[in-house]
Amino acid sequence: MIKNIILDVGRVLVAWQPKETMRELGISQETIAVLAEKLFDSGVWNEADRGVLSDDEFLELAIRQVPEYEAEVRLFWNNIEKAIWQFPYVKLWIRAMKKAGYKVYILSNYGNWCYEKTKEIALNFLEEVDGAVFSYKVKQIKPDAAIFQAICDKYSLKAEECVFLDDLPANIEGAKKFGMQGIVFKGLQDALEELQKLDVKIAL
Repeated sequence: MIKNIILDVGRVLVAWQPKETMRELGISQETIAVLAEKLFDSGVWNEADRGVLSDDEFLELAIRQVPEYEAEVRLFWNNIEKAIWQFPYVKLWIRAMKKAGYKVYILSNYGNWCYEKTKEIALNFLEEVDGAVFSYKVKQIKPDAAIFQAICDKYSLKAEECVFLDDLPANIEGAKKFGMQGIVFKGLQDALEELQKLDVKIAL
């Protein structure tokens, strides 16, 4: 029986739109394509989420990938909060889950710099949940089993009593291998329908 609902953050509870934000900052489309390939699509950005490097060390790492675009990397880095904002349904959804008797937790690949820049506005739903584990704090990232173990250890959760929602199929596969139920998040209505299939009924 599901007792705990664990939610990813990016593209589940908040928007993550780096390309659009870079465009708004005046960075050319050609440059955005290079930065996307070298930083986001290559996996380099995961090192910010992993939290092993300091913010300054990660920024230096990012710049080394595209030294000719140092100014643009710094511009985006210093305005990263503009790429992240909370979806309007978030607090209502969390409150509905809790009203239905479920514990609600956060499990997210998230870097320290992003956290500090977004905690007061985009992440203000954290005051509504029962607990949270961010990758940069535990030095592990999804879909590695260690991060699922970390949230279970921290809050004394049993994997078989948890369902995890994430927008990335690879992370859901990681959760399932760990013993949790998993749902690939494609939107709120779809998530509610998939939860209902697990006998998790949420009234919004």
